[in-house]
Amino acid sequence: MPPNLDRYKKDLHSLIAKGERLHLAIQAECFPRDLESALSKTLGEKSAEFIKGLPSFSEQYQSWYSEARVLIRQLLPDRISDFVRYYEKPKTRKDITNENYRIEDYLQGISVTRGYQKEKVVGPDAAIPNFRQQLAILKSAESRFESSLFDIRQLVQADIFDSELDAARELAKKRFTRAAGALAGVVLERHLGQVCDNHAIKLRKDAPTISDFNDALKDADAIEISQWRFVQHLADVRNLCDHNKGVDPTQEQVDDLLAGVDKMIKTLF
Repeated sequence: MPPNLDRYKKDLHSLIAKGERLHLAIQAECFPRDLESALSKTLGEKSAEFIKGLPSFSEQYQSWYSEARVLIRQLLPDRISDFVRYYEKPKTRKDITNENYRIEDYLQGISVTRGYQKEKVVGPDAAIPNFRQQLAILKSAESRFESSLFDIRQLVQADIFDSELDAARELAKKRFTRAAGALAGVVLERHLGQVCDNHAIKLRKDAPTISDFNDALKDADAIEISQWRFVQHLADVRNLCDHNKGVDPTQEQVDDLLAGVDKMIKTLF
């Protein structure tokens, strides 16, 4: 089994386990007595101690969300918008209701009441169904590893990219900066081509460059402006290694290029 596939499975199982504990944590924060009563049926007197050992949802959710979002973009790209929607507040929202309350509201401690008696309209517990759906989406990724339809081509390709970057690092250590930068540029160019394929973005050029792929991804809103600028910077360093024979790239520039390419192939899908 390709090493990247093993890594994805391990990361997925770890995130699901963390998600299960966060699911209990948010219930404990919203309905502590109900959760303790439910757990006492299986844990008995240890239920209170178990609840005390749960993580803080507000403190640990963001790191879980960031990791899970990257993994889902790789394994279930067609579900990433749903996953994000359960977190982000709707941009067109005018009033806060149970239907449009989001996890982002929960993290900000938002509650809505009305009248002198401050009758509850919507509160933090409205975020629980949203997190439950996020966890369900993450769990559904497990079946991809068992399905005969699962395409591991990109994961195998990621292994190849890792090997090529290792080779580039060795060249850089031996001060072959131009060769190291050129090889890293090839890896970045091929990865961006794959990302364009993932998003069904077609380019007219027969031999598109890093900048061509980068611009196409930006125009299709597949990457953020900050990512586009970062990739463009990497492309400039790569061009210095490939084409500008009058100025040699510095060791620092090539090291930055290698680190940047490594970051891109692991975070941009």
